[in-house]
Amino acid sequence: MFDKLEDLVLRYEEIMNQLSEPDVANDTQRFRKLMKEQSDLTPIVETFQKYKQAKQSIADSLAMLEEESDEELRELAKEELNESRAEQARLEDALKLLLLPKDPNDDKNVIVEIRAGAGGDEAALFAAEIYRMYVHYAERQRWRVETLEIEEIGIGGMKSVNFMITGQGAYSKMKYESGVHRVQRVPETESQGRIHTSTITVAVMPEAEEVDIQIDEKDIRIDVMRASGNGGQCVNTTDSAVRLTHYPTGIVIYSQTEKSQLQNKEKAFALLRAKLYDLELQKKQDEESQARRSQIGTGDRSEKIRTYNFPQGRVTDHRINLTLYKLDKILDGDIQEILDACIAADQSAKLVKMNEE
Repeated sequence: MFDKLEDLVLRYEEIMNQLSEPDVANDTQRFRKLMKEQSDLTPIVETFQKYKQAKQSIADSLAMLEEESDEELRELAKEELNESRAEQARLEDALKLLLLPKDPNDDKNVIVEIRAGAGGDEAALFAAEIYRMYVHYAERQRWRVETLEIEEIGIGGMKSVNFMITGQGAYSKMKYESGVHRVQRVPETESQGRIHTSTITVAVMPEAEEVDIQIDEKDIRIDVMRASGNGGQCVNTTDSAVRLTHYPTGIVIYSQTEKSQLQNKEKAFALLRAKLYDLELQKKQDEESQARRSQIGTGDRSEKIRTYNFPQGRVTDHRINLTLYKLDKILDGDIQEILDACIAADQSAKLVKMNEE
């Protein structure tokens, strides 16, 4: 590990020298690449420097204990030694985490797809609640939310909704939300007070740029039509809605949330690129051996990951055996504790695999 860290320090110094060259700013692509690499290496290099300082402090304290006869000074040296050893151990653990392979998509924006599953109208109502939960969480993070595609039912539920979250590190946190979410509660229409179980599926996809996914025009059919749904503000008086059909995969995207046909077309293509990129990621993960796959964050989309139990006011994440009794706060967007626990479990699993390899 320490040989690798020394190599990274040399690479960091090399990058800093290149960034100081007068002509590097003229090459925008090279400059951005170097800045990104420097940003990624900075926390590793700074932590390694602190580690070496703690190691030196241990050596100095041991030397003082050997040379010093004054009891008071020896006690100070022992205290300094214990503190430095604790700091060295803490920094070593931090370095192991920093050296874990980084998901190249972590810094990307995300497109989230929520679909009502088993449970009819109750599932659609729950889908709308989970959508609002993510919107509130995004607001807490100062991220921006933009609706791409939505299919509502008359009682305030959603059969499906696709939306983009734009913000630094959105995918690094939101990726742990993919899977089946289950709700247990008594529906308002239930006269006998029986608890019903309904499900929704959540898919979190990194936003894909055109350089990530190339779409051949021959593989696409574009249809324009009048938007359906509530009128007003010209929404269904012009041919503004766009439907994309991708022949190779059979994916169909329908976008009508904007008045402009051009804006709806841009949203539809953004969603299609994300879905195609996500298919590539899933294919890559399926090709990897089970031993190399993380248990958290890359699970099967059909996996039940969480249960929201209304009668008991609890939320249970089944992947990490975490149960919290603050259902109202969680539905209001307070999901950071769950995400932090998922991130910690994911890192622990990766550390075990790194040590095995």
